Amino acid sequence: MELFRIKKDIPFMRHALIFNVISALTFVAAVFFLLSKSLHFSVEFTGGTVLEVSYSKAADVNGIRKMVEELGYIDAPVQPFGKAEDVVIRLPVSKTMSSAQQADQVMAALKAKDPAVKLQRVEQVGAQVGDELAHDGLMALLFVVIGVMAYLAIRFEWKFAVAAIIANLHDVVIILGFFAFFQWEFNLSVLAAVLAVLGYSVNESVVIFDRIRENFRKQRKMSVKEVIDNAITSTISRTIITHGCTQMMVLSMLLLGGPTLHYFAIALTIGICFGIYSSVFVAAAIAMWLGVSREDLIKPVKEKDDTDGAVV
Repeated sequence: MELFRIKKDIPFMRHALIFNVISALTFVAAVFFLLSKSLHFSVEFTGGTVLEVSYSKAADVNGIRKMVEELGYIDAPVQPFGKAEDVVIRLPVSKTMSSAQQADQVMAALKAKDPAVKLQRVEQVGAQVGDELAHDGLMALLFVVIGVMAYLAIRFEWKFAVAAIIANLHDVVIILGFFAFFQWEFNLSVLAAVLAVLGYSVNESVVIFDRIRENFRKQRKMSVKEVIDNAITSTISRTIITHGCTQMMVLSMLLLGGPTLHYFAIALTIGICFGIYSSVFVAAAIAMWLGVSREDLIKPVKEKDDTDGAVV
């Protein structure tokens, strides 16, 4: 399925250096913000107090969230839990109050609006649990990177594997840079979005790499730059359809999903936009600069020896 066909190949690789300089500057800026501002971790990572409350009817989550903010807990996650009547509230660690005092403060405010509200449980999430989550998240990221590199090295060639991983890590660091710069809350759903972007971005790279290998087989008179330009141009229609449909779904979550899905959708939006960019201007260009050639992807056919099968 194609929305349109471009008869003349677009010379993407002619401007690869300019776009990669832009990518490098963006990457450096993201690293700078990560080091200078750091991420604004949620309760799952930093520790805090978790309250589960129950109502006699469907809970007004937005009203509860506003009330919690009025108590001074900015960006405290307030989410439905199981049924519409149950709500989970996560409060950050307070320097002036204990976990029990925080629970009493919130419950007093909730009961002032609805005396029927009941406290089901209170849990204190320690910093040790947060450290374990951070460690597990980094290990998950590491295993994904190793798996992607192994897959691409086996299916294509090591130069493509290196190019794709650099492009994918470029996307991940830029997403984290946005969250550090704007101090958006980094929670488990955002971590899940980052891991999803890794798989999503590499899919676009694989499509382009596969077309490059196919072009090397069919277009034997083309240079490496021409082969890559043709591969990217011929997959543009597919890219627009795929990413356009995906972005529409993500934007619906961003605009209509409420605070629960807000940062998850933001991470996916940034990842999709930079994933397209990196697959074209980062992964393909790095593969070209690493010296990928027809011989890397197509094994030469051995000439048949006339002496084979001869009777002695």
